[in-house]
Amino acid sequence: MANTRWVIDPTHSEIGFKIKHLMITNVSGKFDGFEAEVQTEDEDFTTAQIEARIKTSSINTNNLQRDEHLRNSDFFEVETHPEILFTSTKVEKINNDNFVLHGNLTLKGVTKPVKFNVEYSGITKDPWGGQRAGFIITGKINRSEFGLNFNAALETGGLVLGEEVKINSEVQLVKQAAAVAA
Repeated sequence: MANTRWVIDPTHSEIGFKIKHLMITNVSGKFDGFEAEVQTEDEDFTTAQIEARIKTSSINTNNLQRDEHLRNSDFFEVETHPEILFTSTKVEKINNDNFVLHGNLTLKGVTKPVKFNVEYSGITKDPWGGQRAGFIITGKINRSEFGLNFNAALETGGLVLGEEVKINSEVQLVKQAAAVAA
């Protein structure tokens, strides 16, 4: 079996999230700066070894004032913690199109085990002869477990922000050409 290297195509991928605001609606956001590398045996994604890095300063909720607040010490503290790191530990196959991705997530200096649901969309050839694989990744994390504790009580009870952050990402990987021995 040959090792196959894949890299994320940031132009055709999105790392997104949602969090409850005022306990009645969700605020959505994404990270614009990220990279990931995946190693598989041939094209078997159950053997995937994944490392992904997300630039915390690239957070984008379509509101500049909120994004600046998210970058400061109340939340991501981007000067001290410029990246979120995910390293896989296991890929669990549910069926041909669904997997559970286990790994370690490091956020704001705290590393915790996490798991995400992965829907495999298949492999196709792009117009330039390359191979691409698509995935939808969903899951949730508890933000306070990673030191993202900022909140405020509402006059009516409850909190401004929910603890649960829902992850919803679309990922397109590009197969890299195999190195040729000299």
